[in-house]
Amino acid sequence: MLIGDRDRAGHPRALGWRRIAAASVTTAAVLAISCCGWRHSPQDAYDHAYRALLNGNLKQTQNEAHRELERYRDPRSDWACRFRVLEARAVLQQGYYEQTLSLLNSAPLSPDQPDSFILASDLAAEAELKMHNFPEAEAFINRTADLCTASTRASCGYVLKARGLLASERHQSQLAEQYFEDGLVFARSVGDHLQESYALLNLGNELLGEGRLDEAIDKLEAGYRAATQAGALRLEIITRGDIGWAYYRLGDLEKALQLSMWAENLASKIDDVGNDENELTNIGYVYKDERKFDLAASSFQQSLTLATRTNAKAHIYNALRVLARLYLQTGDLDKATQYAQQALDIARQDKNHLDELYPTLVQGQIAARRGDSAAAERSFRSVESDNDCPIFLKWEAEHSLARLYEDETKPDSADREYRTALATFEAARDTVRREDSQLSFLTNASRIYDDYIHFLVSHKKTDEALRWADYSRARTLLEGLGLLPKGAKNEPSPLNPLQIAQQAQGTAFFYWLGENQSYLWVITSQKATLFPLPPRGQIEEAVERYRKTLTGAQSGLESLEQSPDRDGLWLYRTLIEPAQGLLKPRLAKQSFLKDDTKIFIVPDGALNNLNFETLIVPEPHPHYWIEDANIVNVSSLHVLASSLAREQNRARKLLLIGDSVSPSPDYPELPRAADQMTAVAMRFPADQQQVFSREQATAAAYENSHPEQFSYIHFVAHGTASRLSPLDSAIVLSKDANNPESFKLYARKIKEHPLHADLVTISACYSAGERFYAGEGLVGLAWAFLRAGAHNVIAASWEATDASTQQLMDTFYAALNHGASPDVALRKAKLSLLHSDGAFRKPYYWAPFQLYAGTLSHSPTGRRSN
Repeated sequence: MLIGDRDRAGHPRALGWRRIAAASVTTAAVLAISCCGWRHSPQDAYDHAYRALLNGNLKQTQNEAHRELERYRDPRSDWACRFRVLEARAVLQQGYYEQTLSLLNSAPLSPDQPDSFILASDLAAEAELKMHNFPEAEAFINRTADLCTASTRASCGYVLKARGLLASERHQSQLAEQYFEDGLVFARSVGDHLQESYALLNLGNELLGEGRLDEAIDKLEAGYRAATQAGALRLEIITRGDIGWAYYRLGDLEKALQLSMWAENLASKIDDVGNDENELTNIGYVYKDERKFDLAASSFQQSLTLATRTNAKAHIYNALRVLARLYLQTGDLDKATQYAQQALDIARQDKNHLDELYPTLVQGQIAARRGDSAAAERSFRSVESDNDCPIFLKWEAEHSLARLYEDETKPDSADREYRTALATFEAARDTVRREDSQLSFLTNASRIYDDYIHFLVSHKKTDEALRWADYSRARTLLEGLGLLPKGAKNEPSPLNPLQIAQQAQGTAFFYWLGENQSYLWVITSQKATLFPLPPRGQIEEAVERYRKTLTGAQSGLESLEQSPDRDGLWLYRTLIEPAQGLLKPRLAKQSFLKDDTKIFIVPDGALNNLNFETLIVPEPHPHYWIEDANIVNVSSLHVLASSLAREQNRARKLLLIGDSVSPSPDYPELPRAADQMTAVAMRFPADQQQVFSREQATAAAYENSHPEQFSYIHFVAHGTASRLSPLDSAIVLSKDANNPESFKLYARKIKEHPLHADLVTISACYSAGERFYAGEGLVGLAWAFLRAGAHNVIAASWEATDASTQQLMDTFYAALNHGASPDVALRKAKLSLLHSDGAFRKPYYWAPFQLYAGTLSHSPTGRRSN
């Protein structure tokens, strides 16, 4: 996806320029003086209107300030000046910039009234900046210089802010950052939370523009907290919206959409036109990337209408260029050309070279679509080679060049540009520090990888395509475990898939879901064979429908032979049946397997939410694939290769935690938890187990137990899956007596405690997770334990019942005790339910639990154990 649809270095014009100026509570106090002879105190009136401003009630503030202003015969009196500045602030924050200037010019202020003069100059400067009148803005800023050279008056903090905004617009990032840092120090020195929030907001947006996304989120979150302390609802709205944009840049579209929609809803309610424009644009970006083009067009057009009404040049520019991109994607080249040219005209009028780059790129893409290869190449090269080109715009230009050369049947040049684009992307990825941010970031390169894989396949380089496809998988997991050096190289290391299949003593099914063409590699010890599959959208729709069928406890499936589910049949015929001829005869023809025959599923996209065991095999009679295959889920071939280098067997030492005391009505006690705990414990020697139950079953008990010493870890508890923030998924345990609010063992804490466990079993609902990321797969509790070093994890994909889970786990551990491997034991336990006579034969009861294979256990330093 194209994430450069913004101004220089990537922060949105509409977003970066809403760094608003407002008098702080401290400044308001400075402005307050007593006044006699009034029917009410002007101070009370000012405070009332100012509180309305902080809460985002801009019309109310404007009306109250205007009413109070009319009480004064002398428009230059102190209180008249203060109410005029307050009214102008409310007008400006509604997005009416020319009206703001008109109001301030109606009675020009004098330096003899320093605070009002400084604040009025700041407002006038911002209004000019919004309309891209930069010399005029600088003049307003400069006229406050003498007043603030050595002053500690609170209003002088806004001069630093204004200088930072001007430097930012002129692409002087280091200077802008310094002004904002100085403003932050100043705000904290005078105890002004509102100015502190503005400084942090501006710093966050500047860091966003520089691509320092983790740091930007830290600053914006701190800005949100400062805004909360200041009681500034409107600023809370702005910071949350900006955080949403940061998550968009990180590739986390779901979180970005949630935050932007929240901010837009409130901005609309308080008639905050400027921020409404911003959030409508941000929402449109998400819809565009999700290919919901009608919704995207509606959001962008609404934003453009609002921006045009207020003559906000930066907002108009931003809406025009993203509309150009949208119409390019939908094939309306005439509209795309029109909007791109209009955006380019604005950039040139402002003599803003950097802002010319994005519409220039779009014009090149339009030329390529129209067959004008020479013009397209000139545009792409001019963007890609520009010294000031932001990195995300650079990789998009390189990707566009690769597509152009591919269309021109220049395979060597296309291959080179694809690799260059991916190297540029990887350089950007290396700057992302936090693991939870890394999880989503690969989404930004999904189109490049998809196009490159298809290019390689179309040129008969199927082994190379598999190598690159696997390189895009489980990167965060492998890097976190020290099995893949971060930033060490920009292309994949050699891959021997046949050797991996041979050592695994099984067959790997590696899936790639592409926008226009999907693929399946079937890898045996003898060969790797490629099969074309339908486009991603077609497969995902069938998976979603079938999953809904499976997760309904009352949904039939009892009459499997009479009326097998159509989606279950179609998915088998599409995803499995093409490879049937490559499988061993007993797998292809018989209805059961020997326990040593394995199928390793390397899923992609929505296939992470599909239990392949439930697919319906039509011949010789309809039955579930679990009866034919022993299936293990693995996130990449590199992960599978690592999992084969097993450590020597250690003592069967068990850590058992569960049957906790209900911490709240939301998590009632599990009636069969104690029975399951007893059944699991009896399978291990008494001196080789540590059990925490009831009040002792706490998150702290796990963390303090030295979990790295156990070869088996088992939880019996409720589980929660956080879709928006998967590492906030948790196992629900008892309240800690020392910390009653701490009754959840979070995924982000789990991954911090290195493990050497052969098996972690999470007997809890939704413990596998609900959210999958491009390349990384399903992320939740199971991923966290794999990231900690567990060799295998058993977790549930949906809500499992207490009774069926107890029965399944009892059979599972009995099989383990008889020497079965975890995959074989789990399959045996599931088949025991499937072949039973009761309700538990339905997939709803036996299918939620799946086995996820991990890597070798690792040392506390993150390196592989020997």
